[in-house]
Amino acid sequence: MRRAASAALFAWAVALPAHAACDKPLYLTFDTGHMGVAPLVAEVLNRQGVKATFFLADEKTLTGGTSLDDQWAPWWKARAAEGHLFASHTFDHVYWVADVAEGFRVRASAGPKAGQVQTWTPAQYCAELQRPADRLKAMTGQAMPRLFRAAGGKTSPALLNAAKACGWTHVGWSPAGFLGDELPSERYPNATLLARALRDVRRGDILLAHLGIWSRRDPWAPAVLEPLIEGLKAKGFCFATLAEHPVYRAAAVAR
Repeated sequence: MRRAASAALFAWAVALPAHAACDKPLYLTFDTGHMGVAPLVAEVLNRQGVKATFFLADEKTLTGGTSLDDQWAPWWKARAAEGHLFASHTFDHVYWVADVAEGFRVRASAGPKAGQVQTWTPAQYCAELQRPADRLKAMTGQAMPRLFRAAGGKTSPALLNAAKACGWTHVGWSPAGFLGDELPSERYPNATLLARALRDVRRGDILLAHLGIWSRRDPWAPAVLEPLIEGLKAKGFCFATLAEHPVYRAAAVAR
């Protein structure tokens, strides 16, 4: 499923200040998923010296558990020790569906109410944003910055305002930063996605990938992630977490 990209990121991208390490920063982000490629992702990031921002939701995994369960707690603790950044993706990967008088209609894709349409108040949505932060603290001892990414990137002005009122700032991704790992591999082979990203990514872009996509037959990360990082480095780009992003650095201070 192709997600709607955040066009608002364009306006400031060309005016970004120089990054501490280079003047062409990129911000690599990963949403959770079935976690099948999570060990590979960690290995590549470590080998390449790249710090990323992970958006946490408690999604079903290939091993029959969930991405924030006790089996994966050591993996997350190791990433925290390596200096990666973490943000909320709603605990049950909850999609905004519509605004209503009471607040929002939402539908979770994980958890005990997966697939059900519910009506939530703004306070309930804020509580859902907090749940990954509480779990991260339990797994790693680390506080989570008040950054979040809505499931599927689906939001409304009312939802964003409600989240802002309880201290949360939404992070989308750049149009060219949509790396396509959730697209069908029959129509979007890995070689095509790699070439497109190397051609189109620009300074200041927020890049989006996942720790495992159920529907893609030919997994993206094993074929694309390291060549992409190496290719972007060869073009003079460097990588940073959202804690160094000019729009999000203030909100990225953990509380």
